[in-house]
Amino acid sequence: MDVKELTARDIFECRLCGQCCNGFGGTYITRSDIENIAAFIKADPATFVETYCDMSGSRPVLTLNHEGTCIFFDPDKQCTIHPVKPYMCRAWPYIKTIIKNPENWDIMANSCPGMRKGIPGKDLQRIVAMEKEKLDRSYDREE
Repeated sequence: MDVKELTARDIFECRLCGQCCNGFGGTYITRSDIENIAAFIKADPATFVETYCDMSGSRPVLTLNHEGTCIFFDPDKQCTIHPVKPYMCRAWPYIKTIIKNPENWDIMANSCPGMRKGIPGKDLQRIVAMEKEKLDRSYDREE
């Protein structure tokens, strides 16, 4: 019997529910993210952080609105900056921590209906590493 190797599509399918836009400790943004989002919404990059962000330590994170979702999330339109969404948003749920701690996948899946639970850790590590590498090659960013 042949065993099919799991792929990213086998373990995650975005349902556009917006749960990933709801808190989760803040969406860190890079200088590239700031420039891209500012250009997209026609804002001044020099004042972007003070207008649209909070600081988490020394790093800016997108501000949450009064409902606890990302300031750029609209329940009717979903992500209003989707074409230029930050690296952290593009990566979800294939985030670096899963490579080291695959057990976090099922915890994250409690809040994300598009994530399949019960995936073997080695498969998660392989898939997340591949997806992260693809994103990193296609995305101009700095850490």
